[in-house]
Amino acid sequence: MIVFENVFKSYPTSRGARVILEGANVVIPTDRNVGVLGRNGAGKSTLMRMIAGVEAPDMGEILCDRTISPPIGFGGLLNPKLTGEENILYAARLYDQDPDLTVAYGRLFAEIGDYFHMPVRTYSSGMRARMTFALTAAIDFEVYLIDEVLAVGDKAFKEKCKRFFHERRGRSSMLIVSHQASTIAEFCDCAAVLRSGELTFYDDLKDARQAHEL
Repeated sequence: MIVFENVFKSYPTSRGARVILEGANVVIPTDRNVGVLGRNGAGKSTLMRMIAGVEAPDMGEILCDRTISPPIGFGGLLNPKLTGEENILYAARLYDQDPDLTVAYGRLFAEIGDYFHMPVRTYSSGMRARMTFALTAAIDFEVYLIDEVLAVGDKAFKEKCKRFFHERRGRSSMLIVSHQASTIAEFCDCAAVLRSGELTFYDDLKDARQAHEL
């Protein structure tokens, strides 16, 4: 389970505080594929970074009983000074994975040719996105955090990403963030809605969609 215990998060802006969460107390299952619906600017990406531990809440705690991935789509996952291969090798050691198998999987998945052996700082934005996805996909996490990642790359790569998600459904779960209910419906059977600082979990996807569209 992912448990939010009285979680607060906001950012100062020129117009006052932008509230992401205001005292959230929610339990999200990790044995199901869960969507997170929210309009643009609601704070969905911030929510994902907090769940991953990349960013801390202002107050409260977020607890998880599973190994959880960094958000797929999070640009800070790659060290630009290292090659794609070196980035994946570092991740393999960090998460106690077989280095050779992890690197081989990442190279095949990324499909960036010789750039795999070049520093990430030389990559185009598209290659960087592919490499980020490949690095996360190469590690066996129990929960994958997915932040609008289906917008990455060309049609063939998008289809490859979708196949990856479907293949992992048997042994891993996913938490998918999107402002499009159709994307959530393709992979998830329940969802949470982030709106005006409130995070509400709905066991039924239809109920979540109705709440999101209000």
